Amino acid sequence: MQYLAHWPEYFQVAESPAGQIMGYIMGKAEGSNDLWHGHVTALSVAPEYRRLGLAAKLMNILEEISEKKRCFFVDLFVRVSNKVAVDMYNKLGYTVYRTVLEYYSGEVDEDAYDMRKALSRDTEKKSVIPLAHPVRPEELD
Repeated sequence: MQYLAHWPEYFQVAESPAGQIMGYIMGKAEGSNDLWHGHVTALSVAPEYRRLGLAAKLMNILEEISEKKRCFFVDLFVRVSNKVAVDMYNKLGYTVYRTVLEYYSGEVDEDAYDMRKALSRDTEKKSVIPLAHPVRPEELD
């Protein structure tokens, strides 16, 4: 609820003509100076509405909002094992900026990719130059 109160424009829901929730995206803007960016907190599309381009549409909306806020890039975290999502984000222009070790906790902790897409304000694409080494969650900026 705190995210919704601070960044309501970053919360979008796709609804079918019958009133069913097809998917949603939640995000925020954060950082400072050349690290000012949009962040995808969650993106989900109901199974029966997948492979229709809905995730791409929701991501595009979040990117447009981030452009209006003069962000340098958009970032998100995704499980290394989630090949379908990683491939989708690659197709949308995102690249792996860095690996975050043991970002997701569970029976077996799992690494995450911090994926980024430069926006128009980052004319030199500095925000997406990959780091050469992985980081731990406590090292995230």
